[in-house]
Amino acid sequence: MSNSGKQWLPGLVVALGLAALATMGLFTLRKRSSVAAARTTVAMAASNVDIDAGTSVDNAPAPNFQLTDQRGRETSLSQFRGKAVLIAFVDSQCTTICPLTTQSMVEALRILGPSTAAHVQLLGINANPLALKVSDVASYTRAHDMQRKWRFLTGSLPQLKKVWHDYSVYVSAINNDIDHQPVMVLIDADGRERRVYMTQMSYEGVVPQAQVLANDIVKLLARPPRAAEEEVSLRYVQPLRPVADVKLAAVGDRQQEVAIGAGHPHLILFFASWLDQNSNLLAELKGLDRYAEMAQRKDWPLPVAVDELATEPSSARAHDILARLARSGIRTPAVEDTDGRLGDGYQVKDLPWYSLSSPDGRIIWSHDGWLSAAALGQQIAAALAKNEPIERTPAPAAPGQSPSSNARPKTPAAE
Repeated sequence: MSNSGKQWLPGLVVALGLAALATMGLFTLRKRSSVAAARTTVAMAASNVDIDAGTSVDNAPAPNFQLTDQRGRETSLSQFRGKAVLIAFVDSQCTTICPLTTQSMVEALRILGPSTAAHVQLLGINANPLALKVSDVASYTRAHDMQRKWRFLTGSLPQLKKVWHDYSVYVSAINNDIDHQPVMVLIDADGRERRVYMTQMSYEGVVPQAQVLANDIVKLLARPPRAAEEEVSLRYVQPLRPVADVKLAAVGDRQQEVAIGAGHPHLILFFASWLDQNSNLLAELKGLDRYAEMAQRKDWPLPVAVDELATEPSSARAHDILARLARSGIRTPAVEDTDGRLGDGYQVKDLPWYSLSSPDGRIIWSHDGWLSAAALGQQIAAALAKNEPIERTPAPAAPGQSPSSNARPKTPAAE
C-alpha cells in the first residue's frame, strides 16, 4: 500500500477513539440516570404509608416444608428451586387484608409479563388455625380466581405451627377471631430468604405494592428482562375522605351520576363480587333496597353500593356482575372504586363494610359484615339519633315583638 493510501489511518483511529469515548460517556450517563431513578423509586416507596418497601434479611436458607395445596397435591418449597418464590401467609377465610396481599402478588406477575412470570412461583401458607381443610384453601382460591396462579398450602395444625414458627409469623385464634401477621417472604432461586414484606391495610396501595414486589423479583432473576411490562408510580396518593365531593357513574345506568361526600350524606356499602362465593350477593343487595324504601319514608341517607375493584381478580368481570345485578332489578345504585382511594378515605377495614356519613363529611357509624334490612334500620336510627344536631328552642317573643326578631329576650330578674 502506498504512503498516500495510509494517510487516512490516523484520522480513522482518532474517530474510533472519539466514538468509543462517546459510547462510554453515554453508558456512564445512562447508568447514572438509572441509579438516580432507582434511588428516587426507593425513596418514594419508603415514604408511602400505603405500601411496605420490604426489609432485607440475612440470605439464610429458607426453611423447607411439605404441605398440601388446594388440589390435594403434596407440595414442598424445595421443588421450586431454580425459581424465585413469593410466599404469603393468608387466612383461608379472610375478607380483610388477605385479599389485598393475594391481589398484589398476582398484580406483580402481571406487571412483569408472562415470560418473566414463568420464572416465579407464588405460594400461600394457610394462617387460619380453625379452617385447615383442603376445601378451605380451595374455596379461597376459587373466590379470588387464583386456581392457576398459585398453590395455597394447608396441613395439620402441628405442620402449620412449625411453618409459622420457622418463618417467625404470629398467628392466633381467640374466640373464633383470627389474628395473624400479613407477611410475604421473597426467596431466590437458590432457596435463600431475601426480603420480607408486611401488607398494609390500604386498597389504593395494592398496585404500588405489586410494583415493589415486581422490582425486587426482577433483581433475583438470572436473566432479568430489559424492562417490566409497565411501571407504576410508588408516590403516595391522598385518599378520598367523606369531605371530598366525588361523582361516580352508576354501573348499568351510565345516565345516573351518584354524588358522594360533603353535602351528600349516604349509607355506603363497600363490597366485592367475590363475596358471592360464600354469601348471596343478590339477596344482600335486595336487603339494601328494602332499607332504601325505609330511608325514603324516614328521610334518612339513601344507600349506594361501592365495589372495591382493587380486590377484584378481574375488573371487567366484576363490572359485568354489577351490570347483571342492575338488570335483575336492584335499585340501589352501584359504583366502582377503581383505585381504592374511596375505600381508604372511608377507613374500610373489611368487606362487606357499611359506612354512614353526615352532611358535613363525618363518618358517624360503620359496621363490618352483612346486616338485614331490619337490623340495618335499627342501627341507622340509633346512629342518627346519637348524632342529631341539638336545636335550641326559640325564646318567647317579648310583648310587641315579632317571634322572628333578632332582639334578645330580657333575662328575668332573680326572685
